[in-house]
Amino acid sequence: MNRDSIVLAVQDLTVSYGNIKAVRGISFEIREGEIVTLIGANGAGKSSTLRAISGVVPYAGRISYQGQELRNIPADRLVAMGIAQVPEGRGIFGNLTVMENLKLATWQRKAKRATEIAQDYRRVFDLFPRLKERMNQLGGTLSGGEQQMLAVGRALMSRSKILLLDEPSMGLAPVLVRDIFRVLTEINQAGITVLLVEQNANMALRVASRGYVLETGTIALSGTGQELMGNPKVKEAYLGG
Repeated sequence: MNRDSIVLAVQDLTVSYGNIKAVRGISFEIREGEIVTLIGANGAGKSSTLRAISGVVPYAGRISYQGQELRNIPADRLVAMGIAQVPEGRGIFGNLTVMENLKLATWQRKAKRATEIAQDYRRVFDLFPRLKERMNQLGGTLSGGEQQMLAVGRALMSRSKILLLDEPSMGLAPVLVRDIFRVLTEINQAGITVLLVEQNANMALRVASRGYVLETGTIALSGTGQELMGNPKVKEAYLGG
């Protein structure tokens, strides 16, 4: 893993909804093997940044992945290139089983070798044993924590190289939040780069290589996870003093 290799570069990104600018000309880079987190209050522009990278909202500026500009590339093609997003609210199919949800994530893969896909199922079930216990259960009947596990597992089934996570801890009990972040660390150690949007700044900065603090669509602060945890402004605004 080449940690000096830039996987994703965002340059002068602006996202607007009508006359409202949600993101105002931000720039940042993510290197291979990093966990980079975007933290900030509601409305700071974090989710809009992820949606722009995923190709689901129009934007101004430049986003490039492994040196290739992403403008005009359809969202489904981005998944095939190695970019997978776990959206806020999880976005699973409630009327499909756990296995059916996971299987859907393999449709765009060029090589659909049965042995390779079986290996990926095993990896997901090793990370999330509860999903294996519920593999034939409808997604809509799972608990919130299990649905989040399924959403992450589905993204992994696409064999993504970079994982975009939007508020993975939202609505979860503290013990499940710890489980999700433990798994994210394991996923990263296995070679997947992570861009994490998270309101739980304490947990996010603990696992992050680097972080950016967004305020009203601009980057107010940046640094390593440890630097930001020690920053008095971050402590006061996001870490409870």
